[in-house]
Amino acid sequence: MVASTATGGIDALYYGNSQDLCETNTGDYGNKENPERRLNTEEKNMTQSSTGNWSLVCHLNYGETGKLAIVRHDGSRATVTPIEAGPNSGADLAKKPIFLGIGPKDGTLLLDPVTKEISVASAMPLDAIPAYAYPDAGNDRIWFMNDGDKETGTDSLNCGTAGSSVTIVDQSGSAKLLKTLCVGRGHHVTTFVTPAASGADVKSLAFVSNLMDGTVSVVGNNATDEKTFLNVVDTINLCETDKEDGGEAVIPNSAFPHGMVYSPATGKLYNLNNGYGTIAVIDPLSREIETRIPLPVSSNLLLSPNGRFIIGKGADRKTDPNHVRGRLSVVALASNEVATTLDLEDFYPSTYRFSAGGNKLYVTSAATGKGQQRENLKTRSVLVYDTSALPALSLIKEIEVGAANCSRRPIALTVQSAGAGFVFIPNPSDGTLSILDSASDEVLDTVVIGEDNSKEVLFSFWDGSVSGC
Repeated sequence: MVASTATGGIDALYYGNSQDLCETNTGDYGNKENPERRLNTEEKNMTQSSTGNWSLVCHLNYGETGKLAIVRHDGSRATVTPIEAGPNSGADLAKKPIFLGIGPKDGTLLLDPVTKEISVASAMPLDAIPAYAYPDAGNDRIWFMNDGDKETGTDSLNCGTAGSSVTIVDQSGSAKLLKTLCVGRGHHVTTFVTPAASGADVKSLAFVSNLMDGTVSVVGNNATDEKTFLNVVDTINLCETDKEDGGEAVIPNSAFPHGMVYSPATGKLYNLNNGYGTIAVIDPLSREIETRIPLPVSSNLLLSPNGRFIIGKGADRKTDPNHVRGRLSVVALASNEVATTLDLEDFYPSTYRFSAGGNKLYVTSAATGKGQQRENLKTRSVLVYDTSALPALSLIKEIEVGAANCSRRPIALTVQSAGAGFVFIPNPSDGTLSILDSASDEVLDTVVIGEDNSKEVLFSFWDGSVSGC
């Protein structure tokens, strides 16, 4: 699945297997769904806030099986189309086909990790793996992440015991594999730096963090430079020696990087080290860590549209055995200090994104913790904050949607240069998708996309009409 480059993703490559879509629901919203599963919505005109066509590909993970649906809007109405199930490949985990996106005539784009061939299939294999990925939109390339084996963090097929991999696909025409590149071990977050954004001295680079090594791999991303293009040119050690036994700059270390953004406003790269509770401020030209910003209780980073602020999100599960305390932290990059902290009682902030205009922040809920903590959580809410006066965050609205009794609920928005649009909130526990008007933040409709009790819903943004995480 594809993530916006504004923030790091929070999922590994392997989400479970896939099979045929939940239901053969192919009509207008509201015409064919089970009435008992409609969630607090009224029939509204979907075209009121729409300025064009969009499509959203949803993958529902049920553990051993998965289901795929395409939600489309043609400017006047929306439909849900199931993708036909194909046979199980029966391959080992590292050799299972990788789902890249939807191609022509609703064909599934599949990568064979052994032959490295990309094909368009009429059906989705039962055990195809959706890959978390990052779009390099300016270059029509998508970087698909492979976090490797759960225990070792290695991709034995491509990298042996040396690390795991990223696979770069050109999507300017038909899908074309450019390279499968070995980086460090474990979960990856990727962000891109370009000369246009950062100044003439900085080359086009991709920075890929490696969770289990505590490093960032620096990859050449200039297609005209044959020597460096899609090759690792440097490795940044994120180790904080005062927090390691022995006081040495070791690899692997306990940095556990997760969350990375680049700010064109400051020309710096910001990497969240979850293990240390700090943000490493990195000069992309020298690739040196210039300073560190303390940021406890945070598991990810999101850059404001103007590049002047970073918002961290996380949760405190230790202080109170009966309550989870979510947290949003706003870091002012002019001072490299936390300017605002909001604690959210009984709310676990799962994912978050800014509105197209940048004046609002949407924060989705999901589940975490155990026992009474989990029972007290709000799992049917989306919080909307006014971000027009950052670093201040002011709650505008709490929107009731469906349930997410799982650890992650993503978010997506229509890509528009101006005007209102749609916001998409999946409800994994209900097998539904809530569609919001981004101007009024009202739920326009809730459509059935799968069966109940999905472990997770993932989005694919191959065609670029919708963005998110």
